[in-house]
Amino acid sequence: MPGEWIGRGKVRAREISGGVEVAIDEITTQARIYKPLVYEFFRKEFALRPRWGDFEVAIVLEHRGAAPGLDLDNLAKALLDALKGHVFFDDAQIALLLCERRGGERDRIIVRAVKRD
Repeated sequence: MPGEWIGRGKVRAREISGGVEVAIDEITTQARIYKPLVYEFFRKEFALRPRWGDFEVAIVLEHRGAAPGLDLDNLAKALLDALKGHVFFDDAQIALLLCERRGGERDRIIVRAVKRD
């Protein structure tokens, strides 16, 4: 069962079985904005020790209205860099990466990182 959401600002996170789930309530076409935003959240609000081994990561960008002009590959790189040192030691540990953009009830990004068995 997932843990409680932690965070008061645009970024929240919770521990899930085998990993972590992060929600970001902001969509911008500037992917570089996400790295410091997520990094500061982990540094100040959600202390987590990185783990070795392979990880599976799913990134879902949910949007209302027209799809934002945001390259998912740039978004993925920024988010993986932000998670590095908090969830895993290096993004070379990513064995499976899934990125998806879909319509939703609000603008947000969900990142789920789970350690492979």
